[in-house]
Amino acid sequence: MQVTKLNSESILPLTCSRSGSCCFGKDVMLNPWELFSFSQEKKISIRDFRDLYSEFGGIQLLFDGKTDKKGQKACSQYLENAGCSVHIGRPLACRLYPLGRQVQFEKAEYIYEGNAFPCLTDCSEVLDLPKLSVGEYLKGQKAHQYEKALDAYLMIMQNIADIGFELLLDSGLSASGDIKTLAIWRIIGKETHQESAKRIGKEWMDYLMIPNIKNHENNPVIFAQKHSDLLLLKAQEKFGNLQTFEELHKASVLIIAVALHLSRGLRADTKGLSEHWIETAKSHGAKE
Repeated sequence: MQVTKLNSESILPLTCSRSGSCCFGKDVMLNPWELFSFSQEKKISIRDFRDLYSEFGGIQLLFDGKTDKKGQKACSQYLENAGCSVHIGRPLACRLYPLGRQVQFEKAEYIYEGNAFPCLTDCSEVLDLPKLSVGEYLKGQKAHQYEKALDAYLMIMQNIADIGFELLLDSGLSASGDIKTLAIWRIIGKETHQESAKRIGKEWMDYLMIPNIKNHENNPVIFAQKHSDLLLLKAQEKFGNLQTFEELHKASVLIIAVALHLSRGLRADTKGLSEHWIETAKSHGAKE
């Protein structure tokens, strides 16, 4: 699909008409900070929000509400004639829409998909409203904190993957002639969200999506750092005394699956990441 790249000065019809059409039929992916923000606004626990209103262990917001004229289901948080019931706690995808955000070489760019500006399909009335620059729009949407959360979790995703590399490359597993670990890494990269969630299992899904974190002052960077520390500690507990190559293989597969599942919630290129990690491991002596 064609992508139009933007800068902060780009002027677009970004004043929302509040029609609610964007609350139907979307794939809204979530990271752990966004689950926390939703739960705070909903005044329930992160676990309860995850279990009631998301799918695949918490990485995707559930759309199971009223059906619109196109047959699309509404977001689980959408109230007819009222709009979003947790608007203050909404995730980055909702704050950016109709824009997207790409991160390449540690630089973020804003985009929209297709030849025509997305809102014009269902909300042509926006043409009669004041136009905004991308920078003005993002400031009004208070997207900055959520962008910081996304960037922090992209780093955590790589930190988790690094554990998988260590289990394969530094443990003797790769040197033993193992060829099945990378083959399964490749399979994981192609799995559906549902298959990925099943592979990880409840225990690691809870570690990944609903961390027990206090005293973070509603700061996404502190929240993410504390979460990273918890995940690394849990990996040390679980994988620190593995004895056999089969145990090491299973651990490496599991932790890469965790990293790739997080990548789905971050809207990263999961298949591309899997292939990149495989080639990186091969460059350090691993075989497939």
